[in-house]
Amino acid sequence: MDSTTVTGRAPGGAGDLLADRILDSLPSGDYAIGALLRLVDVIESDSVETAAVECVASPRLMINPAFVEKHCPTSDTLLMLVMHELYHVLLGHTRQFSRVTPVENLVFDAVINSMLCRMFPEPSFTSFFTRLYKANRFPECLLRPPPGWKPSEDPSYIRLPAALAKPDQRAAASVYRALYSEVGASYEELYEILARKVSEQLAAAVMLLGDHVGPADGDGLAGSSMLFEVLEQLVDGWPESPDPVRGRSLGELLETTRVRIGRSPRSNRQRLRTLIHQVGGSSGKSWATTRWEIDERSVQGPIPVFDRRNLVMRAMGQPPLLYANPLSRRRQRQVRDGERVHIYVDVSGSIGELKGALYGAVLDCRELVEPQVHLFSTEVANVSLGELRRGICHTTGGTSIACVADHMMQCAVNHAVLVTDGYVGISSQSQRRILADARLGVALAGQQTTGQSLKDVTDFWTNLKF
Repeated sequence: MDSTTVTGRAPGGAGDLLADRILDSLPSGDYAIGALLRLVDVIESDSVETAAVECVASPRLMINPAFVEKHCPTSDTLLMLVMHELYHVLLGHTRQFSRVTPVENLVFDAVINSMLCRMFPEPSFTSFFTRLYKANRFPECLLRPPPGWKPSEDPSYIRLPAALAKPDQRAAASVYRALYSEVGASYEELYEILARKVSEQLAAAVMLLGDHVGPADGDGLAGSSMLFEVLEQLVDGWPESPDPVRGRSLGELLETTRVRIGRSPRSNRQRLRTLIHQVGGSSGKSWATTRWEIDERSVQGPIPVFDRRNLVMRAMGQPPLLYANPLSRRRQRQVRDGERVHIYVDVSGSIGELKGALYGAVLDCRELVEPQVHLFSTEVANVSLGELRRGICHTTGGTSIACVADHMMQCAVNHAVLVTDGYVGISSQSQRRILADARLGVALAGQQTTGQSLKDVTDFWTNLKF
């Protein structure tokens, strides 16, 4: 079969057989599996070396049958191949980095492979990587788990692949041990090692899983948001890595940029105000409520007032010239109705040109929110309302709802509104509990209308239109 020939899922065809194998490899009992296979067309093609997910309006899972026959003889090994492709989509690599270098591709695969090994640590699963990549070759040894590895092992006891046991590989060995331990390693840490030691030609020579050289498909994902939502439903109940790998973007370091503030439609301002009132517990349309109070005070005057002090002075023959006359008056006072709300604004790469409009929407509601606004990507950066007005933006370019949950826990935030496009990655169960325990509202901007990844932790929703 040449690169232009594909076999679709015609009844009884080869595509159907492969789809059946994929179905058998996936964990049973999840309704999202059927939805996934109805949504994604499984295609056999040698136009990709291994496999690839096309994030377009009609998504396709393209798999090279020769690769499957050689390297995926069991359901467990086929699952690891399919999972690898799903995680490229879920972690935003297809959306945030349309053109990346071979070294960066190697970093992406190393992190995803370590995550999958920690989710499915049994040898029947990890053998997919140990057979595919040699332990005595650098840098491909970074793409496989350590010899005899167990997830609970202390980093100092992790055996190194032969290629990392050399004295000149100490830095790479340290990051590799962290990657396969509870310590965790980030994209940035791996990239710093590989950028110094691996040329682009050497990295390109390593066989990677997925289509790393095809056309950018970031725009297609917006038209295929249901694929993203179904994938998140599918993996949500699967085994969880003990400590998910730190960092979801190649740019772990915050970069400061300027955003041109855009005018937000009046309807968005009203929707966001309503959402903030709901989260803050406000009972009315106005944040401030007017109440009547009785103001008690006294004034000096000649009108006699018979109190104890005046009676004593009169008995002593010294009548007072002035008396303290009580004066009561009714006045209005404004009191705050509800709690001020913490605002978390998504400034990741997937937001794109919407940042300015989102800034404008938040500034329109500035009297309702805490004086510090929290910008989030893979880290949370605080800015004042004044800095927000000047368009200050601190971002790593990636997306991780995990950093929001961690920030809410550290700062004891119990009333929060997230302004996001909904593509916020996957968080651990403990982080999801933090989000669920808070009074949380989500303002969705962009293509998504349900925000599936946040659906079960959110109390109030609204959709912003641009």
